Amino acid sequence: MSVPDVSIVVPVYNTMPYLTQCLNSLVEQTIGRERLQIVAVDDGSTDRSGAELDRFAQRYPELFTVIHQANSGGPAGPCNRALEVATGRYVFFVGSDDHLGPDALRRLVAAADTYGSDVVLGRVVGVNSRHIYQDIFARDEPDLDLFDSPLPRSLANTKLFRRELLEQHAIRYPEDMRIGSDLPFTLEACYRARRISVLADYDYYFAVRRFSATNITYLSRHLERLRTAEAIVAFVAKLIEPGRHRDAVLLRRFDHEVARLLEDDFLLLDRTLQAQLHEGVGRLVADHLTEDIAAGLGAETRIRMAVARDGDLDDLLAVIRQDARRGAPGTLVEDGRWYARYPGFRDPDRRLPDSCFEVTAHPDWAARLDATGLDFETDERGRRVLTITARTPVADLSALGLDRIAVSAEEVPAEVSVVGSDGTGTTVRIRFAAAELVAATAATGRRRIVSSQAGEFDATRALGAVSATGAAGAMAVRAPALRRPKPLVLRRGARFSALTCTVEGSGRLMISVVPLTPQRVGAHVRRILRRRG
Repeated sequence: MSVPDVSIVVPVYNTMPYLTQCLNSLVEQTIGRERLQIVAVDDGSTDRSGAELDRFAQRYPELFTVIHQANSGGPAGPCNRALEVATGRYVFFVGSDDHLGPDALRRLVAAADTYGSDVVLGRVVGVNSRHIYQDIFARDEPDLDLFDSPLPRSLANTKLFRRELLEQHAIRYPEDMRIGSDLPFTLEACYRARRISVLADYDYYFAVRRFSATNITYLSRHLERLRTAEAIVAFVAKLIEPGRHRDAVLLRRFDHEVARLLEDDFLLLDRTLQAQLHEGVGRLVADHLTEDIAAGLGAETRIRMAVARDGDLDDLLAVIRQDARRGAPGTLVEDGRWYARYPGFRDPDRRLPDSCFEVTAHPDWAARLDATGLDFETDERGRRVLTITARTPVADLSALGLDRIAVSAEEVPAEVSVVGSDGTGTTVRIRFAAAELVAATAATGRRRIVSSQAGEFDATRALGAVSATGAAGAMAVRAPALRRPKPLVLRRGARFSALTCTVEGSGRLMISVVPLTPQRVGAHVRRILRRRG
């Protein structure tokens, strides 16, 4: 029997009816079934997933290897089990609720063979408004550098891996991690790879957000997320020597996994759990957050982490409560230095160092916007627009050498105008043309983070606004306790979409373009009926 080009690994746990579309997308790949091996591991499913795998295996016996096992608690075990029987030159991992574009594997294998790549990323798009960061897919990159690119923030395992690389270095998933186990696996593969390539010319992978949102990543708890963050940071520290390369990877871990532990929903937790998170994050910051990493974080993230390290739990709660309920504090300008006047700043009873609150080296502080108004309107040109009124805590932008703030919903820029300023801040009006948001969205729909930047619009920074606080240079626009307008329904050709605004638990504002398909409308109606009993 000839060696297949690709072994497709599919870990499965209770993903019907999405699993059927996933499997159909695999057997219909244009690369040809004779070049594929599909290894599906049923991890103790209790719905019809196991039977569906057996149905496909009976129909395509030469293609499918199906393994049934007791539930292991996460995808790491099933993925490792599949790697034991994979025989392809390459391995590709597919979530059992996701699916591939028809020509995905042919293109990925051709690129790997042409460039001699050990890892190939194809563009991933979100379905049902699942958010996928797109900065890594700005253009094709035959030879991508792990440390001088957005790759450290895009370490999901939805990539093509050369199996020889995985076997040579014994790269496997850590089975003690119930969630997030794909990150250490992918990071080590990319770290060991001779060449990494990116393909942005096609929709390769469709990452689906389930209507029920019941997979273990969505349902994971804060303490488990803390343990996951600790494991990931420890893995990075062990894999990569101290210095610029390690910092480049750890920056994204602090701006992603660690920062999310201190988002606004921290206030909703019981005090015992708050204390555990405060202690855990404070320890991570003290042990691993270098000055260079801190300089790369957004001002808001850096302040919360510094207070977690240097202050007690009440200090941290006061800072988060300020952001979540009242918006950004005022800014003190003193001897050429800038300080965010959060609770605890120069409070003699708290004894927090000024360095916790200094934002002098963070131009993104001027772009810190709190939305105070949000509505759909008709502008003077007769266009339907989403109008956002927002406020920055900096009264004099020119004092920072700035003449403007740019706002975008990722790659879609808004029109921004200054309404006025006073001694405590500057108010701006932000307008997004509704038709432009819809036109820039595929039929699968999309959620976009609304972010702001100091200075001119930069699409790369906008696409990289990854957390409630954002990486340095771009800040997610916040909307504390803001009333959201009713969705706006728009038509583009034969397609109808709903334009909606959401505020996540992190406090960040997002704009969603949701396709009004019969399935989507039906799911929405069912949710309403369930709530009504």
